Amino acid sequence: MFLCWCLSLVALIPLTTSTNPGVKVKLTAKGIEYGRQLAVASILQKLKTIKLDDMSGKVKVSPIGKVKYSLTNMKMVDVGLPTAALDLVPGTGVKLSIVNTYFRLEGNWRVKYLFVKDSGSFNLNANDISISTSLSIKTDQTGRPAVNSLDCGANVGKTSIHFKGGASWLYNLFSKYIDSAIRKAMQKQICPLVANAVSDLNNNLKTLNVLAKVDKFAEIEYSMVASPAVSKTSIDFGLKGEFYNIGKHQEPPFSPAVFSLPPQINNMLYIGVSSFTIESAAFVYNTAGALSLYITDDMIPQGFPIRLNTRAFGVFIPQVAKRFPGLMMKLLVKTVKTPVITFEPNNATVQSFASVTAYAIQPNATLTPLFVLNLDSSVSARVFVSGTRLAGAVTLNKMDLTLGTSYVGDFQVGSLDSIFQMVLKMVVIPRMNVQLAKGYPLPTLGKMKLVNTQLLVLKDYVMIGTDVQFTS
Repeated sequence: MFLCWCLSLVALIPLTTSTNPGVKVKLTAKGIEYGRQLAVASILQKLKTIKLDDMSGKVKVSPIGKVKYSLTNMKMVDVGLPTAALDLVPGTGVKLSIVNTYFRLEGNWRVKYLFVKDSGSFNLNANDISISTSLSIKTDQTGRPAVNSLDCGANVGKTSIHFKGGASWLYNLFSKYIDSAIRKAMQKQICPLVANAVSDLNNNLKTLNVLAKVDKFAEIEYSMVASPAVSKTSIDFGLKGEFYNIGKHQEPPFSPAVFSLPPQINNMLYIGVSSFTIESAAFVYNTAGALSLYITDDMIPQGFPIRLNTRAFGVFIPQVAKRFPGLMMKLLVKTVKTPVITFEPNNATVQSFASVTAYAIQPNATLTPLFVLNLDSSVSARVFVSGTRLAGAVTLNKMDLTLGTSYVGDFQVGSLDSIFQMVLKMVVIPRMNVQLAKGYPLPTLGKMKLVNTQLLVLKDYVMIGTDVQFTS
């Protein structure tokens, strides 16, 4: 499974290389080793299914003469793959080599010569078996990867057969003829089984979340934007890593900047997520109108002395209480342009630009605007991995209020600072954190689990180092 996940990332090679990636991934030698183990286990299971058809024939054995034989009920009882290597071939793909493999078969024998008929059982040991296959990856019509075997070679080096029952000491005299027939039959089955194992990868590749839904507003695309850089020890590749509105792929008015993952070897996998990816999410949600919130009095903590009504606000803006006495109020907090995300070493901040419109709620439930404030705020972001999703939480750094429009005459905006700091800290930010905690999906395949995960905030991107496990 891990192998096909690795291959799927390599396979998503685009038609153009003009776009910088928003997400970069490095598969290390440690990850390749884990992929080798899973690939060998998969092939081992396939080889255990080898079934040889019944065989019969005639051989001339001195001094007996012609001997008719038949071998039936042959089945595999043991398979071992002691030595295997999975190598990256720069500019080509992946090569899997398995040597010193052994098989053990059991079956029944029957012979007839002259006027003698005899039968019994046998076991056959096959040693020094070698298997080699090279894989290429293409993209199918749906944009998903498809794996193909470029070549496969298999050789059964040594076999030895031992007959049991009857006059088996005599029949061992012509065992070399049987050895040859079984060896050829086994060699014919190995590569088709390896090809079958490779073809099974394609079903798993279909689970790759090239386009992953986040929620009702957004999805994120993980297609490749450039050919992977393959070395002997790692694969480095770039993914688009861009958010889009569901069903509408509108490009934002900004592009990803160039960034590079530093050399790393401790984890199987390293994922770099740029500030562009997060900003494209902010652009999508802002375009969808999702970055807005109506705040009513029942959302204000009970113990807080300031309520959302004209009497309380009349303390700071007397004309509000005079013109609209005894009315409840409602606030609309809405972004006016896309928030700006900044990643610096060990520090992530978000600069938000919003408007706050205050309304008086009339007895007939209509809303009468009172004033509009410009609210610029800065929050610190904590970024973390939750399961296979990248999540976050924010805390308020500072805010700045200015008057945009007043429908009740001039007033001192500074007198409202404490109220709106409370609104941000106790209402807006907690709701933001509930959504941010849900996170968005990282590129994954099937039942993939991230373990031993670490995250660093670096210049213009965050880097996730992780090991990987697959559950059946």
